[in-house]
Amino acid sequence: MTHLVRPGATVRMIAAFAAVWCSITVVSDSRAYTPDDPTVVKMVDRGIKFLENTKGATPGETVLCAYTHFKVEHDESNPLVKSGIEEAKKFAAEASRGAGHKSHYECAVSVMLLCEVSPSRFRNELATFKRFYDEHQKPHGGFGYPEDQMGDVSQTQYAILAIWTLDRNGFKMDYNRVKGALDWLIAVQDINGPWPYHGKVPVTGGLARQAKTSMSMALAGAASLLIGGDALRVWGDTSADEDPGIVGLPKAVKIYKEDVNAERRKTVKIPPQRLLGPCEYMERWRQQNPETFGGNLYWYFYTAYTTERYESFLEIAKGLKADKSPAWYNNIVSELIKMQSAESGGWETRAHTSPALSTSFAILFLIRSTQKALGTGASATTIGGYQFGDDVSNAKLVGGKAVTKSPAQSVNQMLELLESDGADDLDGKALADRAVLPTDPVERSAQLDRLERLVRGSRSWQARRVSARLLGTSDDLRVVPALIYALSDPDHAVRAYARDGLRFISRKFEGFGMPDEPTNAEIRQAQRKWREWYLTMKPGYVFLDEI
Repeated sequence: MTHLVRPGATVRMIAAFAAVWCSITVVSDSRAYTPDDPTVVKMVDRGIKFLENTKGATPGETVLCAYTHFKVEHDESNPLVKSGIEEAKKFAAEASRGAGHKSHYECAVSVMLLCEVSPSRFRNELATFKRFYDEHQKPHGGFGYPEDQMGDVSQTQYAILAIWTLDRNGFKMDYNRVKGALDWLIAVQDINGPWPYHGKVPVTGGLARQAKTSMSMALAGAASLLIGGDALRVWGDTSADEDPGIVGLPKAVKIYKEDVNAERRKTVKIPPQRLLGPCEYMERWRQQNPETFGGNLYWYFYTAYTTERYESFLEIAKGLKADKSPAWYNNIVSELIKMQSAESGGWETRAHTSPALSTSFAILFLIRSTQKALGTGASATTIGGYQFGDDVSNAKLVGGKAVTKSPAQSVNQMLELLESDGADDLDGKALADRAVLPTDPVERSAQLDRLERLVRGSRSWQARRVSARLLGTSDDLRVVPALIYALSDPDHAVRAYARDGLRFISRKFEGFGMPDEPTNAEIRQAQRKWREWYLTMKPGYVFLDEI
């Protein structure tokens, strides 16, 4: 991976831009942005198109671009995503043979991509990456290039991010290794508060002056402490608050999830303040040196993405209420607006990181990708694992097309949109989450009929997705046959909505084992078992689509 490396120790100033970038802490636009602000959504959409048209990216860059694209569109069939998956699988094969110069970065982004797409289908590759990090951690606890004895804060950040991702996806982890990395980070913090690129552990203990500190590494070091703390559940086990993936599940219902690492974590104890204290110390330095970010043109996009990660984990660690439009987000969005190319839609104006990497980092920042991974927010520009935004609540039907802005708070209005020829033009933003089925029995029955017809026969993947989602939240046994039929839909999101809807309606929250990426045999088996269950509820029912 050519450029996802060494966010350097030396901050290079580019004089031509110095006046513009004197300080990113100055709010240049008083507007309050959020990830679903139309301005931000447009920026992200243009950036995604730029990534799709990018040529000549290195394998590591391709994986990061694919991860970025998948976080936004959640479309595994996209050529860029498919290329990224293939490169990630190649990195797994290479990692099994040893560490290369850039392996920590390449393996980390591969872990992020494969876990985002399907942690079950790519479990072998992910297990290989886990072994890689176990085997290549330095004796002092940090991570770095094979030829260097000193640890590298940037590579350690990505290693811990990969370990956290594996932890979140149920891999059995060695948490003493996590503690070792955190202990190393604490030891190499600079005496003034930031972190260096290369960290040297002081011989006499305590903090010492480290060479070549920077804002990018200060944020990377602090973010790594917070990420590792979250993996260790230092802030408490928040698993009960995580989205169980069951559409429409009442908040009062909690799903039991086995935590294969619960006992392993108990062997490692770290007081919260041991991790928060260094972050607070770094924060004081950060407030005294705001120009370090604004003037750091060399690693601007890397630092912006790291900022979002640091701030998102800080909210979790301190138990803060998630702010949808924090000042730091508004400040950087305002700068990214100026920096996005009017011609290409990418971000191409900074040194060292390639346009593909710069654009990926910018998009991941804009959509609050870390906050989404933590489950504390979601962008309307993303499907986010087969979820939808709420843009359709601001659309109306004119001449068969969804256009302009007009509230559509009822299912009836949404059905008009979804039954139109332009349903797919809604581009993944077509579900008003506030829309609810009516309570009037006659009207409700009529709308369920329309939804069942759409999920069974619409040529629009968008209409089938929305219909499956709404049918699954109806809590009505009559829709079960339509959802069983939808389990074999060619669209992965329709299948997932149907599966989760069946689990909710039946209160069989484990379902019948149909995975996110089922084989044809697994689909047929799930359909057969759901039919058998439904017949215990409605013994005389005849499944016409099975005849």
